[in-house]
Amino acid sequence: MKVLIQRVLSASVEVEGKVVSAINCGFLIFIGIEKGDSTLQADYLARKTANLRIFEDKNGKMNLSLQDMDAEALVVSQFTLAASLERGNRPGFDQAAAPEEAQKLYAYFTKKLKEENIKTQTGIFQADMKVSLINDGPATFLLEKH
Repeated sequence: MKVLIQRVLSASVEVEGKVVSAINCGFLIFIGIEKGDSTLQADYLARKTANLRIFEDKNGKMNLSLQDMDAEALVVSQFTLAASLERGNRPGFDQAAAPEEAQKLYAYFTKKLKEENIKTQTGIFQADMKVSLINDGPATFLLEKH
C-alpha cells in the first residue's frame, strides 16, 4: 500500500463538473492499494499519516501534525500508484488490487483516519475525478507499507 501525501493550502475533487469534496489547510492523500494489502497496512499508514509532523511550527521547523493544526484530509483513490514502469513505456497494473478489494481498503483507511480524529473528505472511488490543489511548500511525501 502506498500513500502519497501533499501538504496543501486547499484541495478539491470534481466529478462531472460538480465539486464533491473540498478541504482547506491539510493533506491531499492519494492512496494506491496493491495485491496482498490488508487492514494491517491501512492501520499503520492511517496512524502514521495522522501523526506525521510536516507542518511548520513558529520556528519554521516541520514539527506539527494534522491534529496540531486542526487541519483536514482529502483522500483520493489512485490505482496508478501501483503501476510498474520497469518494462516498456506503458505502465503495467498487475500489482494493483482488484477494484472490490481496493474499495474496501480505501473505505477502511478513511475510517481509520476519522478514528484518529482527522476531519476527512473523500473522492469517489473509480470516478473520473478532476483534482485541484494548492500545494504548500511544495511538500510531498510517499509512505509505503508492504
